[in-house]
Amino acid sequence: MRMSQAFIPTEKEAPKDAALPSHIYLTRAGFIAQVASGLYNLMPLGKRVLKKIEAIINEEMARAGAQEVDLSFVTPAELWEESGRIEKFGKELLRFRDRKENLFVLGPTHEEMMVNLVRNRVNSYKQLPLNLYQIKTKFRDEARPRFGLMRAREFVMKDGYSFHTSYEDLDREFDAMEAAYKRVLERLGLDFRIVEADSGAIGGSGSKELMVLADSGEDTLAVCDRCEYGANIEAARRSERTTIPEAPEADFNKFATPGIKSIEDLSGFFHVDPYYTLKAVAKRAIYEEGDEVVVFFLRGCDDLQEVKATNACGALDLVDVNEEELSALGLVPGFIGPLDLDAVRTIFDWDVKGAANMICGANEADFHYVGVDLSVLPEEAEYAALYEVKEGDGCPVCDGKLSYTKGIEVGHIFKLGTVYSAPLGAQFLNENGKAEPFVMGTYGMGVSRLIAAVIEQHHDEKGCVWTKTTAPYLVNLMISNIKDEAQVALAERLYEALQNAGVDVIMDDRKERFGFKAKDAELVGYPLTVIIGKELANGIVQFFDRAEDTKSDVPSDEALARIMEWIG
Repeated sequence: MRMSQAFIPTEKEAPKDAALPSHIYLTRAGFIAQVASGLYNLMPLGKRVLKKIEAIINEEMARAGAQEVDLSFVTPAELWEESGRIEKFGKELLRFRDRKENLFVLGPTHEEMMVNLVRNRVNSYKQLPLNLYQIKTKFRDEARPRFGLMRAREFVMKDGYSFHTSYEDLDREFDAMEAAYKRVLERLGLDFRIVEADSGAIGGSGSKELMVLADSGEDTLAVCDRCEYGANIEAARRSERTTIPEAPEADFNKFATPGIKSIEDLSGFFHVDPYYTLKAVAKRAIYEEGDEVVVFFLRGCDDLQEVKATNACGALDLVDVNEEELSALGLVPGFIGPLDLDAVRTIFDWDVKGAANMICGANEADFHYVGVDLSVLPEEAEYAALYEVKEGDGCPVCDGKLSYTKGIEVGHIFKLGTVYSAPLGAQFLNENGKAEPFVMGTYGMGVSRLIAAVIEQHHDEKGCVWTKTTAPYLVNLMISNIKDEAQVALAERLYEALQNAGVDVIMDDRKERFGFKAKDAELVGYPLTVIIGKELANGIVQFFDRAEDTKSDVPSDEALARIMEWIG
């Protein structure tokens, strides 16, 4: 491509609402253009990057034995009603009616559509396993679209779905897809972690996220300093405690604690480690039908992880409860305890099961119980993992320590089981001729989000720094003086030779000042810019390596060979 013919509208100023480097530089460098809130056009440079990412994904999917399809973007709402997900997905699911008043949705994901494609077409165990995928535009009506391509309403996603006769075969495919996704991110030149995750609105189990590590990431990850263990904070686990504080000695009794409502004050009042206090967190659980107040109990040294708590009570969401609402239920804010608490549902963290020497609220203003033995709780008491891991906690896999980092979610894979196949009636005949629902997996990757993720990890104060595999053009031939015939002649020879060699090359033949062209090259982020300038008279051109931010002199007669050597 010749720059004089290219549509690359660079800008000096960043968008007013842009906060992330990817949003700023992709806009300023002419990769994307905003249409409306959360909606973006991909311009030629952006489209080239997208196609390169898609090509790598397609190659790795083919290598893994997956087959590409292309499903309708518009989905009949009745499929979502069959799966029971039309209300659960919430307002992010954009619904509309056609001229005949038939209800449709714009697909945010295509589990229902893919099951519908396969059911009644795959009937026997002999036709399984099967892995189908697409790279397709999706739409989610985000309440707060922001950060450019990072959280847009319309986006490009790779979504794949596998069908199996057994959970054992699903495990095999799940591992194969994890390995394939890992190869994709490695080829894109990204630093990433594959972490344990919550399954969210998709459902199923065995969920893992692919996280590109970046300070601007919205997700907090707990990662081990010794092994590859990593998890989203919403699903992170820790090892059993190795150091237990000395227990307080007290017989069971009710003790006056005037005005002592917080764990910090309670711990200080009794001079005990918070480990031996019981924290009560009251939340209102919202269900598809109705709601209820739930009290979660965990050790005072721990904090409630709300996603874990939401999953523990089977709710769609948890919201705060004010003191008036608690009082109406007979609860005393600041003094809630588990003994003789029948007014609301209670769920306990596993770490307090059978715990002794505890201090907890007495369900009476200004009183706590001491010397509490939680083994007296009824057998039907509910337990779940409710705690949020902290930095310094032990790794659940090795003897390392956990620390926090930030990540950008670019992929999510799930073991769905029969969550969709059973309600949609998608079945096959097993070896004994008996009908069974397909055992399914699903594998998503945010293709357009990957464009932004590359820049979040690869940029500087001057602009984009594309990796070799993602750059819109690998080599930029910059003619310093377009009126200099020798400079133009060399550029043309190199341009033709590189094109013939299959190298993505662009030639900056614009009638612009050298400084303007140089700033554009840095902003756009071409991996290699060959500067053909006044030193050509001395038989020298300059190579500017964008990632290294270095310039080096190269004999002009060696330029082509050195470019090919640099490409590798």
